[in-house]
Amino acid sequence: MDIKEYFARISYWGSHNKPDLATMSDILQHHIRAIPYENLSIHCGETIELDLEAIYKKIVKKKRGGWCMENNYLLSWALKTLGYDITFLGAKVYVPERGAYPDDINHLLLQVELDGKSYIVDAGFGMVYQMWQPMELISGTDQPQTPGVFRFREESGTWYLEKVKRKHWILNPNTSAPQKVEDEVCRPVYLFTLQPRDLEEFRGCNAHLQTAPDSPFVTKSICSLQTADGVWALVGWKLTEIKYNYRDNMDFVEIKILADEEMEKTLKEKFNITLDKKFVPTNTRGWSLF
Repeated sequence: MDIKEYFARISYWGSHNKPDLATMSDILQHHIRAIPYENLSIHCGETIELDLEAIYKKIVKKKRGGWCMENNYLLSWALKTLGYDITFLGAKVYVPERGAYPDDINHLLLQVELDGKSYIVDAGFGMVYQMWQPMELISGTDQPQTPGVFRFREESGTWYLEKVKRKHWILNPNTSAPQKVEDEVCRPVYLFTLQPRDLEEFRGCNAHLQTAPDSPFVTKSICSLQTADGVWALVGWKLTEIKYNYRDNMDFVEIKILADEEMEKTLKEKFNITLDKKFVPTNTRGWSLF
């Protein structure tokens, strides 16, 4: 495993001699624009391994993407190699269909201590809730980024990540999000505590999410990639392009339903992914990107 090969994978050619906030932010942005957030292995008959060398081979050498535990494990290795102080944290991702959080942690994220401040770094959420910059761990303060305004809220030791939503200018409204989703102003993303986590605590979660019949990762195939001004997302057969803040406080949204024969070409052209095994797209429960 070679840090220079990782930098080549994410097309990062900047300085990395000093572990500072600017460098960490630059690396995060290059990572999320080069490495898709995806669960396609599940829908190709492959197993997602929670092993650093396997993740490195998959993402760096084979130019695939991964989900939170793969992306953030790889990013933690890169940042640790550069001298950053990294701690694993466990989060519970908000389920909008239920309006609640799960009982157990199901998301890996990184806490970074830097120059006397604490930051949350997360390269493994994808879609429209992917942060583009490290977020300082302070409660109640808006932290505007290109995707929108994020903020943390702390209550009795539990931290909540929220995102203020923009309006959508949808090119083809017949394929838009449900009205209830459109009416939301602020969306909870996940909650977490500052309890340090060991990677072993995520092995059960990693196995459960790719095998349980009711897992959202089993019931739908997902691939998303951040772009210079927005995000591409492929959920099942639905391909969505979003351009952030295309008009004043409004995101541009275009949705296209793909045919099976368009999948391979789309994955290659939009996400730079070539799969070894046959991909079977899935979206059995229906799901909104927003």
